[in-house]
Amino acid sequence: MTTDRFGAVTLKGTPQTVRGNQLKVGDKAPNFTLDANDFTPVTLDDSAGKIRLISVVPSLYTGICDAQTRRFNEEAASLGDDVVILTVSVDFPPSQRQWCGAAGVDKVQTLSDHKDMNFGDAYGTHIVENRWEQRSIFVVDSDDVVRYVEYVPEIAQHPDYEAALTAVRDIAQ
Repeated sequence: MTTDRFGAVTLKGTPQTVRGNQLKVGDKAPNFTLDANDFTPVTLDDSAGKIRLISVVPSLYTGICDAQTRRFNEEAASLGDDVVILTVSVDFPPSQRQWCGAAGVDKVQTLSDHKDMNFGDAYGTHIVENRWEQRSIFVVDSDDVVRYVEYVPEIAQHPDYEAALTAVRDIAQ
C-alpha cells in the first residue's frame, strides 16, 4: 500500500508531502519504467548484473541538482565498468538531453519520470505538492538489492556524496 508522508521533506523549511514508502537497505529494488533522453523506455532490468548508483534530483536546472549530477559524472570513470549511474528527475527528456549537452555530462544516464511518477511512487520520492522527486541516492547491487539509501530531508541540501561513493566502491571490490 502506497502512503503519503507529510513532512518527509522540506522545501526551504516548508514541509512537503512525499508519496511512496521509503526503501531500506536490504530491500529488493523495485523495477521502474523511465524515459531516456530520446523517449526510449528504460527499466532497472536494462542494467541487470551491474551495480547501480541512482541519483534522484528535483530538476537538473537548479543549482544543487546540477552540482549533484556533475559530481557523479566526474566520479563515474573511477568507479569502473560494472557501475552504472542513473540520474532521475521529472524534467522532460529533450530538456534533459539539452542540459547534458550544455553541462558536458556524458557518463551519467539521465532518465525522466515525467509520465506517471512510477519511479517516485515505487522509491518513495514523489513530492506531491510540486510533482518533483525528493533528492535521494540509492545504491543497488547486481542482484537488485538496495545496499545504500539516503533521502535528503531538505530539498535545498546536498546529499552525502562520499557515503554513496563509498557504498559503491565497497560493493565493487
